[in-house]
Amino acid sequence: MLHLAIGQIAMAQSTGPGVFPFDSFMQRVRIHHPLSMQARLQPSVGDALVLQAKGAFDPKLEGNFAEKYFDGKEYYNRFQGMLKIPTWFGPDIVTGFDRNMGQFLNPENNTPGSGLYYAGVVIPLGEGLFTDERRTALKQARLAREMSRYEQTLLLNDLYLDAGRTYWKWYLAWHTREVYRQAVLLAEERFQAVKLGAELGDRPDVDTLEAGIQVQNRQLGLQESERLLRNASAALSIFLWERGIIPLELDPLTQPEAFDGALSSAGVDSVLNRADTFEQLHPALRQYALKIDQLELERRWKAEQIKPDLDLKFNPLSEPVGGDPFANLSLNAYTWGASLSVPVFVRKERGALRLADYKIQEANYDLRAKQAELTYKLRQSLNDWEFTDAQFRLYTRTTRDYLGLLNAEREIFNSGESSLFLVNARETGYIQAQIKLIELLSKNRAASLEALHALGVLGEE
Repeated sequence: MLHLAIGQIAMAQSTGPGVFPFDSFMQRVRIHHPLSMQARLQPSVGDALVLQAKGAFDPKLEGNFAEKYFDGKEYYNRFQGMLKIPTWFGPDIVTGFDRNMGQFLNPENNTPGSGLYYAGVVIPLGEGLFTDERRTALKQARLAREMSRYEQTLLLNDLYLDAGRTYWKWYLAWHTREVYRQAVLLAEERFQAVKLGAELGDRPDVDTLEAGIQVQNRQLGLQESERLLRNASAALSIFLWERGIIPLELDPLTQPEAFDGALSSAGVDSVLNRADTFEQLHPALRQYALKIDQLELERRWKAEQIKPDLDLKFNPLSEPVGGDPFANLSLNAYTWGASLSVPVFVRKERGALRLADYKIQEANYDLRAKQAELTYKLRQSLNDWEFTDAQFRLYTRTTRDYLGLLNAEREIFNSGESSLFLVNARETGYIQAQIKLIELLSKNRAASLEALHALGVLGEE
């Protein structure tokens, strides 16, 4: 695994050295993550399905040659060539050339010495008149192509949610570590000051013991925060790739965006107006709707198969003259025929139609269940975003108040009217308040991602 200073890459888009902002991180995931690159293959897969279905309408060349010699005699020499052109509206256009000769050739296969051209049409008058298997397959493929685009959105929607959550966990771990680091520095400075005061007789020796314990407790907190940060950094590295091939690691010196930078709008307000119509716009629900459309096409084809199979064929004939193959084309020279096939009880076709009806009912039930599930998730995520936003704003004032209490207690302590125990208690309260505020901000930003994910818009590009 390569070791890359991601923070240095992000410098061009950040406000400080070694800073990896959230937007820069998400942009790297969009461009380089293998799942993101895989998701972008989905429309191409859909295009390939349509191309495959169109193959059923490709013109088809057929040729057949047979010859028999025995006992010095030419029994027969037969050549048949045909071009069959399926049409988008049902009938098949057929044209071909026959040239048959031989002493023992079946008389009905006799042709002039120069051969015989024909051109005609095969028209399905029963099953296949309004729809058939190839037209159904093409329409279903076109729906599948549209579904593949929604599949791309859903894959990216899930990927960006996982990546965003991981970033804000790393953000929380890094800023928490910084709070503890500053707390340890303050505790060590106070310990040295108290120790000096005790040596000079200005402070009791017990204050030195208490200040030392405070240093040890905060060092323990720093070590725990360092452990959590390393785990969060490792988790973030999972989403760091180069061109979807080379896995990268996060440089230990890289830091997330500043606390003030994360206060910018989470972007939920701009899409809240879609909440009322998300059932018509959510890619997962659109996929379900398109799946039902596919099943409706399948049902229509099953219903068509109940009709008798009746095909009418008509081919005008022409003997070539000179270089003109259709010089003698005339409606008075032709072959025609009809074929009829009807199952007596039509049980297979009626059973297939019933199954198609049941599949449509099942798909509609699945759609309603999915709608209810997504509606709940949307409401839950919007509630989380709204309440964490309110909690963050409230606790911002609370944190300022903790700082005010700490500063006041320090002034009282410096005047000799307070104790080191009270100062440590105020300082500990302020440290915990800072960590709580960072946690609320991280939760709020993660909740904003949850809301965008529930709306199905995280994967939109």
